[in-house]
Formats: sequence, structure tokens, C-alpha cells
Amino acid sequence: MKLDDAAVRLEALGNPTRLKVYRALVRAGEAGMPVGRLQDKLKVAPSTLSHHIKTLVTAGLISQVRESTTLVCHANYDVMRGLVDFLVAECCADAEECAPAKSSAA
Repeated sequence: MKLDDAAVRLEALGNPTRLKVYRALVRAGEAGMPVGRLQDKLKVAPSTLSHHIKTLVTAGLISQVRESTTLVCHANYDVMRGLVDFLVAECCADAEECAPAKSSAA
């Protein structure tokens, strides 16, 4: 992944609401989640949610598919894995020792 692409994606995830949207879609799995259900789950106004979804789509982090009358959002897992790989690719490259990874996701 190129530095500029990673920067755009990290910037998109730098907003608390967008990060909540993205995490909800990652948790939803391959089936994704309809926009209406996402709105109900996160208690976000429709126009606000639309704005944040657009930003995530533009960054390539999520996609939207129309299924009949329902708009379903899906996390782009390949992009997510690429971003994570980019972030850890040079972990401890300049250190003599590398600290073990700790999980502190809230």
C-alpha cells in the first residue's frame, strides 16, 4: 500500500463516528449491514450517517450494494488487511528488541 493511500484511509478512520460505523461493518461480516440498521444501531442522524458513509466509500474502506430497495454497506476486508499490514510492516525494524503486541481495543 502506498503512503498516500494509507494516509487517506487513516484520516477517514480518524473521526469517532466514522470509526464506529467502520467497526460495526467489520463486525457484521461478509453479509454487511443495511444502512437503516446501521443508523438504528449507532443512533446517528440519516444525513450525518450518509456523510460519513460517503467518506468511508471514497477512502475505499467500505462499499455499498443496492439489494432491491435496501442499501447494504460492506467492509472491504482486503483494504483493511492491507492497511494493517502497512502499519506493521516495519514493526521494530530499527530496534534491537521488539515489544510483544498488546491488545487494548475498547
